[in-house]
Amino acid sequence: MKHFKTGVLLVNLGTPDSPETPDVRKYLREFLMDGRVIDYPFIPRWMLVNLIIAPFRSPKSAKVYKELWTEQGSPLKIYGEKNERQLQEALGNEYVVKLAMRYQSPSIESKLDELKKAGVSRITVIPFFPQYASATTGSVYEEVNRVINTWQTIPEIRMVNNFYAHPLFIKGFVENGRKYLEKEKFDHVIFSYHGVPARQIKKGDHTGNYCKLGSCCNQISKVNQFCYRAQCFETTRLLVKELGLQEGTYTTCFQSRLGREEWIQPYTEQTIKDLAGKGIKKVLAFSPAFVADCLETTIEVGDEYKELFEENGGQHWQLVESLNDSENWINLLKDLVENGQLIASK
Repeated sequence: MKHFKTGVLLVNLGTPDSPETPDVRKYLREFLMDGRVIDYPFIPRWMLVNLIIAPFRSPKSAKVYKELWTEQGSPLKIYGEKNERQLQEALGNEYVVKLAMRYQSPSIESKLDELKKAGVSRITVIPFFPQYASATTGSVYEEVNRVINTWQTIPEIRMVNNFYAHPLFIKGFVENGRKYLEKEKFDHVIFSYHGVPARQIKKGDHTGNYCKLGSCCNQISKVNQFCYRAQCFETTRLLVKELGLQEGTYTTCFQSRLGREEWIQPYTEQTIKDLAGKGIKKVLAFSPAFVADCLETTIEVGDEYKELFEENGGQHWQLVESLNDSENWINLLKDLVENGQLIASK
């Protein structure tokens, strides 16, 4: 019997083609015009992005990207390309592994086309987002469906929804964090996740009255199983358990707030100020919403929050690196391909 190959599409958020302002502006426009990222009607979204955000934010963002950029390019893309090679080697010749970006290049459409031309019989799509959010995993689903809906013949498609509770995901961050915890004593541990507007979380509540953006996120249930905030808190609980942290010595918070409207709380910036104000001097910071170090981890959490902490009286701020190209991460991806998605722990 002839064996047909399985396609694997790895998808991360994306990165500008260069740290120059025109490329950053192009990236921001594509990213922010996604109706799942800024969920406004098209015309006000177009005006906000093209007349306000992209023109004014692009030069500032370009400066930050230049700090992040390496001789090889964007770290997020470098790690992604290495993951593509690593997973291909781990899975073997029965699989065809391709890396795509939701925004900019290489596009989801171009890589799906390559898988189609390779004659794969099925495709597993793995968005590189541990916790499900409409603006990330949901957007990848939408784009994949848009592309394959134009195909005359459609292979079996399997999409990974999340892996926030996968043992290898937890193990990877625990091992990275322990390297620092074994060297010195920290007064507090921060688990900082990317933020989203509060309205997007409430829109995801199909009951219409369950979500309060508070204690309802304290455990995963049938009602809130797709809630980004609840999944983030569950990731923290699993990390805390494995790290052996005591209650009161850690905080879950959310970064990257944009605009004046309410985003999910507590905010990382305010948390940092509060901790410093209470006399906390040493903080270990995790960013478990990202599997590869990027602008939001290296620059925002690693540099900008360090500066904010020190300005408010803190002495030592240490960022825990992401999974990047680690063995745990590749084994996790391999497991997702071969065994499917792990159901969240109770």
